[in-house]
Amino acid sequence: MASLRASLNDLASTFANSVLAAIKGVSLEDLLGEAGGGARRGPGRPRTSDTGAKPERVARSGRLKRRSPEDVAKALDSVVALVKKHKDGLRAEEIRANLGMQSKEMPRVLKEGLAKKRLRSKGRKRATTYTTL
Repeated sequence: MASLRASLNDLASTFANSVLAAIKGVSLEDLLGEAGGGARRGPGRPRTSDTGAKPERVARSGRLKRRSPEDVAKALDSVVALVKKHKDGLRAEEIRANLGMQSKEMPRVLKEGLAKKRLRSKGRKRATTYTTL
């Protein structure tokens, strides 16, 4: 076992010494030329994620673009129209799935609907159902 370890140490040091000798004999320009002109980072993260989000709505950081009050009102109209069709009401995730919205879009729209008294809520957290008045 000791001779195997000594043999491996010998090979490793020989390899390291020959790599250092090869690097010392080459100019910096040759080294950078071999590497493709400098350090290059990997491809990184794709521009749009595979969450089903529409590319025009998602900014580079994954945040929603700022929505105007008209955009929120338009979304609220579609939510109210959908909820009217279901007399027992719908949960936020059901509304989102039916309208194809992102989960990030929902809180502001639902809060606006409750504030304007176009929607009524019952329940807590994920069990909250939204109905029309």
